[in-house]
Amino acid sequence: MSKQKIVVLTGAGVSAESGLKTFRDSDGLWEGYDVTEVATPRAWRKDPKLVLEFYNMRRRDVLKAEPNAAHLGLAALEKDFDVHIITQNIDDLHERAGSTKVMHLHGEIFKMRSERNESLVYDIREDILLGHTAEDGAQLRPHIVWFEEPVPMIQQAVPLVHSADIFVVVGTSLVVYPAAGLVDFARRGIPKFIVDKKIPYTSGLNDIVAIEQPASTGVSELQKKLAELVG
Repeated sequence: MSKQKIVVLTGAGVSAESGLKTFRDSDGLWEGYDVTEVATPRAWRKDPKLVLEFYNMRRRDVLKAEPNAAHLGLAALEKDFDVHIITQNIDDLHERAGSTKVMHLHGEIFKMRSERNESLVYDIREDILLGHTAEDGAQLRPHIVWFEEPVPMIQQAVPLVHSADIFVVVGTSLVVYPAAGLVDFARRGIPKFIVDKKIPYTSGLNDIVAIEQPASTGVSELQKKLAELVG
């Protein structure tokens, strides 16, 4: 008997409990930076050194971080379900927790690419500096989808959400598009769950089970509800 497919959309609330801050934490600043100064193509053109320094700091933060109970709980679901995670997060904490099918919508902090050719992508654990170039001679930049850039992975994410037997949202405010629009592609009639410390407004999700808790304790509650569902 094949396992039911769970598709989980995760956001910053999952990583926050591992100590990774989000730019929506308080005042629209990200670790003291205005996102338009560090996370847009305009910022890159204006001051690539600052952008590289910002993401070098993010990379060091992720290296120090550890998966939390939310990451581990979602990974543990693979024992009973076919679990696919679509994450807006750029860290690798889902993978380190043991999840085997993870799609990164907004890129990955441990990858870099040519600023000229998006297909020239390389692994990186250290800092990226000005003067570090890809094989095409172009400056290397973080392999991150910045604000004002298209999100190419969304084309793979839409059919994945549509194929779900169970759809789950964990730790996202559902305000960053196009990721937030994925909820509209979950089929009618399937079980749907949303886990967040403050449940966002979701007009596109009917018959949804809301678990208004932080990601770590909320995923534990989700595991119980899923166990009841499959009997």
